[in-house]
Amino acid sequence: MKAILASSLGGQIKVDGKRIPTKLMENNGLLDTIRSCWKADSKVMIISGSPSFYDKNDSVESCMKESFSLSGLSFTEFLMCDERNKEIIARIPEMDVVILAGGHVPSQNVFLKELQVKERLQHWNGLLIAWSAGSMNCAETVYAGPELPGEAVDSDYSRWISGLGITRTNIFPHFEDLKEEILDGMRLIEDITYADSIGHEIIALNNGSYILINEDSTETIYGEAYSIFDGKLTRIGSDNEQIRLK
Repeated sequence: MKAILASSLGGQIKVDGKRIPTKLMENNGLLDTIRSCWKADSKVMIISGSPSFYDKNDSVESCMKESFSLSGLSFTEFLMCDERNKEIIARIPEMDVVILAGGHVPSQNVFLKELQVKERLQHWNGLLIAWSAGSMNCAETVYAGPELPGEAVDSDYSRWISGLGITRTNIFPHFEDLKEEILDGMRLIEDITYADSIGHEIIALNNGSYILINEDSTETIYGEAYSIFDGKLTRIGSDNEQIRLK
């Protein structure tokens, strides 16, 4: 299995609250990398990051379907798996591409466990593509940093949960967009994420950056990226640069 774990895939813009399809992101060769791994006329399944938000899922499916066509990625089937049609997860062995969508990390994590996605991917040899929450849930132990109001101050909220085990890397997506974010009266990066990084390395990716995992499990970061570890931020990669992760 090859995996492409992105902060964002692009593929859409919002106009008056409506998703408009565009080509996938080309920053740091993202689209070229996807094309190089893509099998012509693929069968594709998206697994929702917001399993019970049907209108959102329908919109994402429609938009991404057109976006992939605009990006020159051919397919014969394009499915969205959410709470309405969980049974289609049994078709993973037929799929050439499985996509883990963005959304709410804990909600998607519960859904992935319910569908036994980790077990179903064990002997699957297709292309896995993920963005945002989907990329985060690929970790062996997922850093599910608080993102919704109330989560940062909820003593019962679990920030570390078991994931798919595709990587040991903890991904923090959309880094450049979240630098000034305030959650529950605290700075998301300095007050929350730095504290959570004590003893844990978290790799922060800007939109347009991604990690490519090859069949031999080697991992390479493409684009601007930062290491957050023991409360310190270190830049480890720049745009148009590749960094091999140990």
